[in-house]
Formats: sequence, structure tokens, C-alpha cells
Amino acid sequence: MIMKSTAVVIQQKIINSWLLILILFSGTADLAVAQSQDPVAGDWRYIGGDAAHTRYSPLDQVDASNFENLEVAWIWRGDNFGPSVDYVFRSTPIYVDGLLYTVAGQRRTIAAVDPATGETVWTYREPHTKRYDRGMRNNYGKGVAYGEVDGRGVIFASSPAFFLHALDAKTGRHLEDWGQAVPLAGFPEGGVVDLLPDLVADWAPWLDSGYTYDPDHGIPRELGNLSSSSPPIVVNGVIIVSNVHEQGYYQTRIENIPGDILAYDARTGEHLWKFHVIPRPGEFGHDTWENDAWQTVGDVSSWAPMSADPDRGIVYIPTNPPTIDFYGGFRPGDNLFGTSLLALDVRTGHREWHYQLVHHDIWNFDNPTAPVLLNVTVDGQLKPIVVQTTKQGWAYTFDRETGEPIWPIEEREVPRSEVPGEQLSPTQPFPTWPLAYDMQGLTESDLIDFTPELRQEALEIIKNYRIGPIFNPPIQTGHPSGLRSFVSCPSGATNIFGPTSADPETGILYVGSLTGCRSENIVPGHEIDEPDDPKTTGKTISDYAVINRGNFRGPQGLPIFKPPYSRITAIDMNTGEHLWWIPNGDTPDRITNHPALKDVPLPNTGVTSHPVTMVTASLLIHAEGTAGQPLLRAIDKSTGARLGAVELPASGQYGMMTYMHNERQHIVVQIAGRNQPGSLVALRLP
Repeated sequence: MIMKSTAVVIQQKIINSWLLILILFSGTADLAVAQSQDPVAGDWRYIGGDAAHTRYSPLDQVDASNFENLEVAWIWRGDNFGPSVDYVFRSTPIYVDGLLYTVAGQRRTIAAVDPATGETVWTYREPHTKRYDRGMRNNYGKGVAYGEVDGRGVIFASSPAFFLHALDAKTGRHLEDWGQAVPLAGFPEGGVVDLLPDLVADWAPWLDSGYTYDPDHGIPRELGNLSSSSPPIVVNGVIIVSNVHEQGYYQTRIENIPGDILAYDARTGEHLWKFHVIPRPGEFGHDTWENDAWQTVGDVSSWAPMSADPDRGIVYIPTNPPTIDFYGGFRPGDNLFGTSLLALDVRTGHREWHYQLVHHDIWNFDNPTAPVLLNVTVDGQLKPIVVQTTKQGWAYTFDRETGEPIWPIEEREVPRSEVPGEQLSPTQPFPTWPLAYDMQGLTESDLIDFTPELRQEALEIIKNYRIGPIFNPPIQTGHPSGLRSFVSCPSGATNIFGPTSADPETGILYVGSLTGCRSENIVPGHEIDEPDDPKTTGKTISDYAVINRGNFRGPQGLPIFKPPYSRITAIDMNTGEHLWWIPNGDTPDRITNHPALKDVPLPNTGVTSHPVTMVTASLLIHAEGTAGQPLLRAIDKSTGARLGAVELPASGQYGMMTYMHNERQHIVVQIAGRNQPGSLVALRLP
């Protein structure tokens, strides 16, 4: 572990503070705006805490001296709003003007909750539609957005069926004279926008299809399908709406609808602009789609949350790869703006800058978390930065105004593909700094070595797979080498289950990661295409697609690589240095008590789940994820030392938040377990 003293961190904090003061007095205060955009101390107005998505709060009532005195104040059951089978609770509540707001259930019911008691104050559930039945991420709503219209608090939410709702924050009633009437039974007369007509209005496959739009059915399956996952973000009176497609590893056909970004006026619901994520003729990036693939290929959605810089009027949007993971022979070229970070002007949708993190992505390296915005000091200069943490285990860092990398990112040669028809990019971007924060690629030296016998078993296993560095290309089943498949590492170092947090006062980033590898069986698409599968969209079966995911296993049920299996890494974004890292949790019983490890001294391996973090004025607060213990821990932000722990009713998952209500700080954790499927638990001091 690389450690930096507390004194150095404090010294950097003092330097930053003086620089901010100097800038304020020099008349260039735009860089010195407080990172938290919350106008009221103690609020949590965005699912990421602030528009910068730092997951930070300046609250300090709960600190190291009293953390272990925290008690459960209330539990709010999300599974009360729909079937608990396969229910996944990923909604981080927001807290504004004395109420909590969240979504729950597969129908994504919007709920206002009393922050003192956990009592439900009001709810709204969208009427059932046939297009909802085809929603592929109904289960994964991440929350709601808040805005103010003429001084009136408004909750904005996008639904699985792809409608945008605007509700009065206090009453839950839809705004009148906002949006348009939806001609379906049960919908209100105002306060709703059907997003699909704006999405397809200039899309040739729809215009040429001869279909008459049906708001109940939505887009026909042969053209494509999309939904929503993350909430919209409200910036300077504009609502920016993202979207989500079916996971690429379920797709067998090449056609789908592009996930264009939509924007609406927060006061009226009027459609303002649309950004084409797959560039049309004459638009920047169009030449990265060869063989006219832009006409049919879709996806490039923005399923992870967005962040924004209201002072500069820029919204930052992380994107997904194009249609079908692990094979892109039908879409030659780099495929902008797939797997990119987009910076768009909030008022116009104009592209301020972009950076493509993976060219022609066939590794499922979609950007899984919101970009994080910080003001830091690099080489003595105050820099406004945006950091995108990734499945690759890199923290790509840019000047958030210009898009210039803060530290060099090099295009390096990567292996070519042997799958027929595939044309990978000859190079990929490699950040030189900060260093990767988790394992990249797999070599023999990475294999488990607790005992000679386990290591030998691991060596025998990898003989059946093509291992190699990051960007190891897939190989098809029946490859001439006789190998079963390829191995891609990491499979998702940082992922949606453990969003990144940051301390805007010190410029330190806290990144959770899970060490892992994946293998995929690449087979002819016609062998696995199922026309009646509701996940299937499009008409043309791809030459290759993916089946039998996740067949790469370690010896005797143990991970095939050395620990730690997950970790939290603190990165000083002023210098790019790794300050420290710690395992996520403690070695689980299934490893400690494994028969093959009897009497073997083990290090702390950490658990096999993504850590969940949040930062306050004095603490890094941490839950271990769904595979970990039901504990909430307090961590020293400067050293990574554990300062205390309290029990939770079930394991923490995805995210957490904090707020001040009635002069008492509350900490709300999303939990999940056998007896608590999809709940919120609030803790506070006695």
C-alpha cells in the first residue's frame, strides 16, 4: 500500500483554500465556486449529492467519536411497491425542503418519505402500458431529479416506459400546463412528456417504416427498444434526459434505436434539443461509422448517471458501446460516441468536447458511473477537472472546460481480432496517470498461490483459455487453437454497484473496485437467436453473438487470482498519486473455512463485492456490498484506518446519502438481504 501522511493532505487542503481566496479577490471566482451545488446546508439534492456527483456532504454531526452510537431510526420497505422476486433496489433518495424522494418497485413508483419517521407521504405510479412490458431495466431505477419552477419545488422522473413526469414536490400532483396530454387511460392531463416521439422524429428507420405512432405500444421490436435507468438531471432550468438499452450480451441482432440525448425546458416541458449519439452525415464523428453502419446500429445509451457544471453550463454524459457486446464486425470504425465522455452545452446541446475511452468497444467497457467534478491544484495551477472512473480500472482525468487530459493519455497498439469479420481499432487510449487502481490483464503471476496444489489447479484451468493483457480480443468457439474462450480482465473494476465518491475540500477521490475476469463464448448468431425472446430487437441476425456467460472459474470455487478481491483506493487528484488502499471488508467465511485452506495463513482478502462509499466533512463512510457483512464502517479519509462500525439490518448496496433534519444528521443506506429485499434504512444518533 502507498501511504501519505495526514500532514501532507492537510497541507494540500490549506494550499487549495488560499488559492481559492486569491482567485475570489482577483475577480475570477468562477473556478472557486463551492463544489457542492446545494443551496441549503444539509440537503442532498441530487442522487450523487450535488451536480458534481461527489457523493459528499459537509455535515459533521456524526464523526469518529460518536459513529458507533448510531441507531436505526426507521426502515422503508421498497418491496412493498411490487414483487420482491428478482427485485433490485438501486435508488438513492434525495432530500430537499424537508422531504425524501425516491423510486421503488419494477413499476418505479415515485414516493415522498417523511425523513424523521420513514412514513410514506405520497406516491405516484404510472399507468400500465404495453411498452412498459418490454422495458429491459424496469428493476433498476436509480432515483429522481429535483428542480424549482418559479419558486415551486418539482420532482422530475423518467419511467421504464420512457415518459417524463413533473410532479409538485409537496403534493405529488402533476404540474398543470406542462408538457402534453398523453392519450391513454389513467394519464394526467398535464405534467407528462412522451419522450419517444421526440426521439424518433428525425430517425430515418422510423420515418421510412410506415408505422403510425401508438403511445401504448411504443417502438416496434423490429426497429428497436429503449427505456430509462438513471434519472434526468436539471441544470440551469433545463432537464437533460438519458436512456438505456438492453444489455449488449443479450442481443443477437444488429438493428436498434440510437440512445440520443434529449433536453426539455423545466418550466414548460417544451422540447429544446437532441444530441445524436451516432452522428448523422455532416456531423462530427460520422466518418467513424464505416459501411453506412450508422443507418442501422443503435444503443450508445447513457444509462449511468450524469453530472453537470451549472456555472459553465455543461452537462457530462458517460456513454455505452453500440449494439452487441463482444462482436462488432457489422459496425467497422471507431464508432463515436460509443464508450465516450460527452460534454454538452446545457442550453443548446452543442458538443463542447468529447473523449472516446474505448474505440470500437467489444469488451462491455461501458462507462458505469457518473463523472466526478472537482477543483484541484495541479503543478501549482487551479484546475477544474472531471474524472471518469471505469470498468477498466483507470481514472480518466480531463480539464472539464476544454477536455484536455490533465495527464497524458497515450494511444498504444493492442492485439488484433481473429474472429471473422471483426475489425478492431489497432490502438486504444492508455492513461499514464493516475496509475490503474485494480488488476488489468491476467498473467501466471496473478494466479492464486495459497498452496502449491491450488496454484497447479489454476495453471491447468488457464490452459483452456487465451489469457493476456487488457483489451485481450475475443475468440470464437471452435477457434483453431482449440481453446475454449478468451479471458478479459478486468471484467468491471468499477461498476454501477459501487459509485465513486470524492472530497471536494481536499481533491481526494475514493474509488471502489472489484477484481474480476470474464470469458465469453462467441458463437454464430443464428445458433442462439430466439425470435420470441422479448429481449430481441431488430431484424438482421449478427454473424456472431454471445452465449453461456461467466464460465471462467477458479479452483474449487475459489477466485483464480490473488487477493484482494475488492478494495477502496484513495487517489489525490491534485497529484494523481495513490495515497492508500484497503481491502473491502474482511476475508469471508467461505474462504477462511475452505477445506483446501485449512491451517493456511491468509491475508485479508476482502469480500467479492463492490464497496459502497460516501464522504462527509470528517469521514469516509463505507458499506461492503451485497456479498459483504451487514456493517457500516467509518474510515479515516487520510489513512484508510478503520474508526468504527455499526450493524445494518442487511448488507449495504449501491449507494447511500445523508441529510440534516430537525437538527439531526441522518445516514440512509440502501440494503438488501433475505429478510430485507430492497429497503432503505436510516440511522441517526440517539
